[in-house]
Order: sequence, then C-alpha cells, then structure tokens
Amino acid sequence: MPQIYPSCCRRHPGVALALPLLLLLRAALGAADAPAPSTPVAPPPGPALYLDVRAPLDARVADLVSRMTLEEKAEALNHVGPTLTRFNLRADQWNQCLNGVQWNRPTTLFPTCVGLAATWNTPLVKEVATVLSDEARAIYNGWHFDPNAPGDHKGLIYRAPVINIERNPYWGRNHEAWGEDPFLTGRMAVAYVQGLQGDDPLHLKLAATLKHYAVNNVETNRKNLNAVVSERMLHEYWLPHFRDAIVEGHAESVMASYNAINGTHNNINQWLLTDVLKNEWHHDGFVVSDLGGVGSVVADRAARLNVVDAVAQSLMAGCDFSDKEFQANIPAAVQTGKLTLARLDDAVTRVLRVRMKLGEFDPFASGPYSGISPAVVDSADHRAVALRAAQQSVVLLQNRGGLLPLDKTKLKRIAVLGPLADIIETNNYNGKYSVAVSPLQGLRDRAAPGTEVVSAAGGTVGGAAGPAADLPAAVALARDADVAVVFVGTDRTVEQEGRDRRTLGLTGSQEALVRAVVAANPHTIVVELSAGPLTVPWLKDNVPAMLQAWWPGEEGGHAIADVLFGAVNPAGRLPHTVYASEAQVPPVSEYDITKGFTYMYVQGAPLFPFGHGLSYTTFQYGALKLSADRIKAGGLVNVSVDVTNTGKVAGDEVVQLYVHQEKSSVPRPAEELRGFQRVSLQPGETRTVTLALPGEKLAFWDEQTHAFVVEPGAFDVMVGASSGDIRLRQTLAVTAN
Repeated sequence: MPQIYPSCCRRHPGVALALPLLLLLRAALGAADAPAPSTPVAPPPGPALYLDVRAPLDARVADLVSRMTLEEKAEALNHVGPTLTRFNLRADQWNQCLNGVQWNRPTTLFPTCVGLAATWNTPLVKEVATVLSDEARAIYNGWHFDPNAPGDHKGLIYRAPVINIERNPYWGRNHEAWGEDPFLTGRMAVAYVQGLQGDDPLHLKLAATLKHYAVNNVETNRKNLNAVVSERMLHEYWLPHFRDAIVEGHAESVMASYNAINGTHNNINQWLLTDVLKNEWHHDGFVVSDLGGVGSVVADRAARLNVVDAVAQSLMAGCDFSDKEFQANIPAAVQTGKLTLARLDDAVTRVLRVRMKLGEFDPFASGPYSGISPAVVDSADHRAVALRAAQQSVVLLQNRGGLLPLDKTKLKRIAVLGPLADIIETNNYNGKYSVAVSPLQGLRDRAAPGTEVVSAAGGTVGGAAGPAADLPAAVALARDADVAVVFVGTDRTVEQEGRDRRTLGLTGSQEALVRAVVAANPHTIVVELSAGPLTVPWLKDNVPAMLQAWWPGEEGGHAIADVLFGAVNPAGRLPHTVYASEAQVPPVSEYDITKGFTYMYVQGAPLFPFGHGLSYTTFQYGALKLSADRIKAGGLVNVSVDVTNTGKVAGDEVVQLYVHQEKSSVPRPAEELRGFQRVSLQPGETRTVTLALPGEKLAFWDEQTHAFVVEPGAFDVMVGASSGDIRLRQTLAVTAN
C-alpha cells in the first residue's frame, strides 16, 4: 500500500496557533457578529501593555487591538493608509528590494534573481539578502536618527522574494523569479527569506512578502486570467516552494496574485489563503492583496460583487491587508453582518503582530538592528558581494576548441560588439545605483595595459536594424580584432512586468549581427544577457564559445570580464531548460507540466538542459554510495560521492541529485531534482559530497486520498553535473512503513 504523508508538517509541533485570548472570549460571548464601536474603546486599567517590551508578544498585540475603534482597524488594514497618530502607527510601511533596495538614493544593485538562482549557492543567496536587509534597515534607522535625513523614509515590510515558478518561458517576469524547478526555487526562497528577516528569535529585521500566491506566470491579461490546474499539479508543482518558504523559512507575509485558480479569484480564495496557507502550513503572518486586488475582483463582471461584498469576501477568505477599499468599506461590511468582528480582529492581529516583531512599538534603541548605520548603504563591502554574486552567476554554455579563457597578454585588439555591450539593464524592483559597470567598461578595465578595446552596437534589440553603416562598422571591427565578443539578449522592451515575450529567439537584428561577426572572425564569443531562455540553435551550432550572464547588476561588467580572461572559473548552472525550438513548448494556457514543460517532461532534446554549465577545469566523480539500498517510505538515505578536480585550475562543481520512479500509477518526471551542492576544489583535490534524500521527497500527490503518497518500488537515484549529464546511477528500493 502507498505510504500517505500529510501535505505539510506543523511549524511548531504541539503548539496551538490560537487567536489572542481576548478574541476567543469575544467569540464565546457571541460578540463576533456584533457591531464594532466607532468611538475610542475605554482602555484597560494600568499602563498600555502593548508598549511593554517585557510582555508576551500576543498579549501586547491583543491589548493594542482592544484599544482600536472599527475605523482605526480599517485604517490599519490599508497598506497605504494614514498614520494612526493615537498609536504612533506610521503609514508608508512597505517597500521593494528584489535585487536592490528601492530608494531615491543609490543602493547596491545585484544580479536579477534568475541570475542568483544560477549560482546554485544558497549560502551566497542568503548573504545577498542579508546585504539587502542591512541596507533597508540602515535607511529606516537613518531617519530615526535624524528625521531630516536625506532620502525617502521607508518602512520595514518588503515585497520580496518573487518565487513564482518558470513554467512559462515567455513570462515577462522570469528575471524576478528563480527558475523552473520547485525544489531549487524552494531552497533559494528559504535562503533569501532568512537573509531578509534576520536570525533574532524575537525580532524581525524585515518582514518578507512572498509573491505572487499562486499559479502566476503570465502577464498578458493577468488580472482576468483563470488558471485551470489539477489538484495534483497544484500540490506537486505550483505550491511546494511556497510551502518551503512558509514552513521552513517562516516568511511573515504572502501576496495573493491577481489571477483566479479554477474559477475563483485568489483574493477571495478561502482554500488557498486559509485552508492551505493558514490551516495546513500554520502561517501566522498576514496575506496582502496585490495592488488593486479588490478592485480587480469588483471589475470582473462574472464575480458579480460590489465593493463591500468584495472586501468582506476577501477578508473572510483570508486576505488580511489591502488597499483603500479595505479602509473605506470594512465598517459597512461589519455593520451589515457580511464580515465578522472575529475575522476582522484576526486580520488586524496578524498585521500588528508582524509590525510589533519589527519593533515599531518599542523604544528605537532597544532593537537588535537599530545599530546598523546608514554608512553600509552602497558600501565597498556590499559592492564586493555584488561582484561575487555576478561572477558566480555566469554560465559557460559552450567552449569548443578551448577558446576560453582568453590570454589577455596575447591580445592586441578586442572588438566588443552588440546592442547590449554598453547597457546596464535593470528591472522594476531595485533601486538606483551609484556606479554600474557595463560589459564594455568591464573589458576595458580588465584588459592588459596597451590592449585596444573597440566597440560598435552593430544592431538593435527591437525593431529594424540601425543605420546602414552600423552593421558594416561592427563587422569591420570584428575582422581586424584578435577576438570579437558580442553581447546580445533582451531588455525591458522585450520582457518586463506587463510584457510577455513574443518569441524565445533573439529579437531585432541581433542574430544577423552574430552571423556577420562569426563570418568575419572565427574567434567570436557570444555573451547572452537575458532573463528567460534564448532559443538560438544557429548560435549553438556556429559560435565557438557562449556565456549566459543574465542582467548582472552593478558589477556585471567586471564579472563577465573576469570570466572571459580566466580570473574566475565559471560555475553557474542553468535554472531552467533552454528549449531547442518553440515547437517544444506547450501552449501557455496549459498548466499541466506533464504535457511537455520543464526538464521533467520536455519532449525531445533541449538546446541546453536544466542544470547545465561548463568549467575551465574537469571533474571526476567516484563511486556512488547510498547509506542503505532499501528504506521504508518514511525513512532517509544519504547519497555520497567523491568529486575530484582533475584539471589544472581551481574551480567549483555543482553536484546535482535527481530521482526517478521506475514504475508508477501516474506519470512521473524523467528526472526530479532532490538535492545539490556547490563545492570549490583546487587542482587534484577530492571532496566527499553527501546529500540527504528523505523518503517523503519520493512522493507524488494522490487525488484519491488528497495527500502525498510514496508508492513502494524501485527508484533510480542519479548524480551528475546536470539533468543532461548524469554520471552515476543506483537503484533504491522503497518499502511501506
């Protein structure tokens, strides 16, 4: 018989996550549906408990809620609402920090998140997020030290990370996300959330908000989109990474996305927001709507809801925090009996609990993060982390003939070409940068003294080709150079929020440019600067060396040059499949990935497989060792392998663990990522890499029992350098408990 697992474990086993005692007493006395007072409530005797830092958190929050009028509660649930002066509860409490803190002054700019995912390095991702939270706290601290400090005043609730899954390679926001695999995305999400929120057990550094929950990766018509998804796909593909970030990462906030799932808007989806998130995963933070979330429900004629009904249904379904509609309509929703006071107080409690943990009601100097100085913002130390992150994100796609690394001492002239050669591409949710290094500037900075670096755009990313002389000028420079480096890819005119890609190929005149340059100079290197995958079969067949460098942040130009010249040995790995043709990709309206999406179910060979990335050195894998060749469904096996650097230079290898069930009652992935580790090795050095494989990671979602189950039988345990480069394989027998 299959072994059945619950869909999640409790966040705090044995501890009930109840409402504050005050709310339970109200409900017991039948006051839940009674009209709320609209004048200030008589405060309890004695000093205000919510200001006592020694009191238990829930008691402080309950005391604060008990003092609020109905109107004040409504105002507290407007995320852009007014300052509640009676409680010194500030407005403008949220901000963005996806790969750089959003501010009107310079902050550190990191690679986009898909580039950070390509590092396959969770400690580094946590370090990046720690830098982001340091800078966010420093900005907050700055105006507490000095109310007249320059720059916008920012709060401590940050709307990051975006952990939507890259099922759709055309999605315009793939640069914000972490690739196509829920396991990889989950590991990255946990690291990022932990870096943002800090490690103090009683206080939050920032409050992270997971976006966008759930089944969201289409920009076209996103506010009216209805995703039709099976129960199995929801639990296996669309939700696991959110669960990881909540149950393990303890993210304090979740944003409900605009779209509907199976006919129900996410903003009023009780199954999604309450049954799964709050009851199964025991999320004790708050749910916030996307901007205009309530309005989008009202605008949907099929929903047939006026604004009071939409506000009431959003709150009753589990949405806790929203726009002006909440503030304006909550009183009427309560007074007409459409919204219970118990649920309203639960929402207010959830929001204020987070703000209490952020220290907003404590003496400023008493907080563990109040000492972070504004001097850390855009500091040299943080810039060094941005450089390291960019270096580790670069993926060496191919290197025929050993063209790379370049010996800079033998180069007299380098042609740097392409419309993206001298561009710093950013997204919507980072801040300003002080100094950013383009690829052209990076090569000029890193080239040997006396080397001539010449440049021309040679074409455009969008629309028709540039002036007639542009392409010939680029070709002439390439012909007279020792090596040509061509920078092509995408920019915000191709993929961005509100704009899905129309093609997976190169847009504009970029491929024509590459073809002409290759014809003029066989020593041509192409560097792809994009978010989503680029389907470029001609380039793979004809260009000797190719790199994927994403949108790499303020130090991206230096990082790319370091890789080209061999100062850094590339070890980035693709976090998504690069499809060989657009015909391989199922329709975007298909949400069942078994139809051909991702490395797990792709039909035919991809252009570049998930997990792919080359190195300037070589690695040898020793024998695969399992701690047991037979386990019970609820057991654990450790998978170990010795990895040796057999080349002449130091390098990093990313050891990847995949599994496959040999026989199953439902379609299962050809390969499913279940572990990885990035390791650094000197020439000749050997290290043992051990990855844990719990039996529950062999489960699938059973729609009959509505739970994850493990079918006893044989499983292939595979270890390799990518999903397309499996080096070792062994069979694991799984029995019922």
